[in-house]
Amino acid sequence: MKLTSMTAMCLLASTATLTQAAPVWQDFSITGLYGENYEATPDSKQSTATFEYAAKLKYGDFFAFADRTNSDGQSDTYFEVSPRLSLSAISGQKLEFGPIKDVLIATTWEGGKNMNNYLYGVGVDLAIPYFQYAQLNLYRAANDIQADDYQLTFTYGVPFKLAAEEFLVDGFIDWSTAEKDQVAHSSELNWTTQWKWNVGPHIAPNTRLYLGAEYSVWHNKYGIPGVNENNVSALVKYHF
Repeated sequence: MKLTSMTAMCLLASTATLTQAAPVWQDFSITGLYGENYEATPDSKQSTATFEYAAKLKYGDFFAFADRTNSDGQSDTYFEVSPRLSLSAISGQKLEFGPIKDVLIATTWEGGKNMNNYLYGVGVDLAIPYFQYAQLNLYRAANDIQADDYQLTFTYGVPFKLAAEEFLVDGFIDWSTAEKDQVAHSSELNWTTQWKWNVGPHIAPNTRLYLGAEYSVWHNKYGIPGVNENNVSALVKYHF
């Protein structure tokens, strides 16, 4: 294992350990997706079941998800585990300035078939009008099957209402650098947004059942030059 991979794995494990405590809040959800314009998959049609867990903890936050995909009868699993450690919480000092609400140590473990990537860096929580949350993380990625690179990730959520109906627009933007090593890869950009309507209140109070669509724009998917995805997937999501 490369030294950078070992360092990143140790940092991720340390961050995960320090953030573990009784959650301030937590959320678990299951999402079903179906689209017909995927790239770099066995078939352009693909269905996905996504299991997500998010929690706010005393010393940071924690997010993890697993995708179980099926395309042309072939199934695969991909997951990410992302603990972040709040420097405000561990120092006892408010690290706030301008739109920045907090500064964090950010880590992520990406895992899938024959690959494990370890990302480590710094993150900030941002206060942006109308946004429920906004996070910006800058990582150094210790990659298994391609050259190490840098990644910038922005995640966001914007709730709004039309009459009495509840809507949520949330998603992420991933941008990574191009690198050359034994395996070269191009710079890639993945902007994925979910547009969702909460039909749950029409079923029972406090129920969160979303219907909507996911729109994904992916330039140089997986770092493959010229592989560009522009896909809309039907979406159903339930929060427990």
